[in-house]
Amino acid sequence: MVTPALNTIVKMLESLPETMQENVAEHLRAYLAEMQAEQKWEQSFARTQNKLTDAAREAHRQIADGKSQPLDIDRL
Repeated sequence: MVTPALNTIVKMLESLPETMQENVAEHLRAYLAEMQAEQKWEQSFARTQNKLTDAAREAHRQIADGKSQPLDIDRL
């Protein structure tokens, strides 16, 4: 379904020369691709959030129990 806002944008685009329409279309494609990638990342993050929380709790527990060591980047 096309919303009134999109109808307005289409009318505005129709008033532009074809080369400008192509430029706007290319910018919109890039913007929409970025939005889709961000949405995919957010969905992926939401699925793993509980696991990340559990891992953080475990790390805090190990630190409190003295079972951890500071990260030595030279040993990676």
